Amino acid sequence: MEWLKERIMREGVVLSDQVLKLDALLTHQVDPALIMEMGREFAERFKEQEVTKVVTLESSGISVAFATAHHLGVPMVFARRKKTLLADPDALSERVPSFTKGIVTDIMVSRQFITENDRVLFIDDIIANGDAARGLIKIIHRAGARLVGLGVVIEKSFQAGARTLREQDVRVESLIDITSLENGQVHFGK
Repeated sequence: MEWLKERIMREGVVLSDQVLKLDALLTHQVDPALIMEMGREFAERFKEQEVTKVVTLESSGISVAFATAHHLGVPMVFARRKKTLLADPDALSERVPSFTKGIVTDIMVSRQFITENDRVLFIDDIIANGDAARGLIKIIHRAGARLVGLGVVIEKSFQAGARTLREQDVRVESLIDITSLENGQVHFGK
């Protein structure tokens, strides 16, 4: 994933020792060729898992989850963060804090889109503390579906999110591992 590291170095903005802004390539603007390559990589890593659905959180994970679902040939479902007039009143929901937004939101998925027959691959853009990921995983389990793994574009391994999920026997595959953002510099692992 050297090409992705190069893009992060060129287009990422370190805002603090905890926050990396990736608006130019992942969270506000997306490069379709780059996104499709990420999806192909996740599809390759999870191809033996008999995935029936790819799930993600609104909104930054949608593009990569879509690309992954496309390469796997399965539907993509995203958890909504805002309840609308058209929302399923019986949706599965979970209240989760957002590290980057600094707020608590409810995430929800309609029961009709994840069922006990599904083998779910969860795809997300970045994992820091893992609160939102744990919330969506609870929804997947409450639906009776089987979580086959979590694919994240960027794992901030200096924060506990991915590590705590691995300790709970969740398979976590990251494309890039960032070990530190100290002194305004991105430091990569693996």
